[in-house]
Amino acid sequence: MLKEFKEFAVKGNVVDMAVGIIIGAAFTSVVQSLVKDILMPPLGLLMGGVDFSDFFIVLKDGSIPPPYATIAAAKEAGAVTLSYGAFLNTLISFVIVAFAVFILIRYINRLKQPEEKPEPVTPSIKKCAYCFSDIPVKATRCPHCTSELKD
Repeated sequence: MLKEFKEFAVKGNVVDMAVGIIIGAAFTSVVQSLVKDILMPPLGLLMGGVDFSDFFIVLKDGSIPPPYATIAAAKEAGAVTLSYGAFLNTLISFVIVAFAVFILIRYINRLKQPEEKPEPVTPSIKKCAYCFSDIPVKATRCPHCTSELKD
């Protein structure tokens, strides 16, 4: 049983999957940073200096009455919140990752497709061995010199 597990664990597909998961985790952190640190600040500026991650709705007040400046303040007060700004950040991250994966898969599929080679053209004419005229391939006698043709 241990031998079978060892064979399974070192198969190419398992190792490839492990590498993919590791790279995927690293890629996720890069995309999250891109969204959080690069894309959201300008979008927030366009919307009047608002940070998307602080968009929330208070469903139930906490021990300290609202308004709450941030989600952290609301949660510290014990309020129940619906954090739709964090969801927007996650949604934008997902769209970026999905697009990146689409581009990657599209590129890989192009590499996998064999190059289209033109089909060989079968000749429809041949040369007469006696008068060197062009004649159809299926001809058994030359129409120009009337010689019998041998294949």
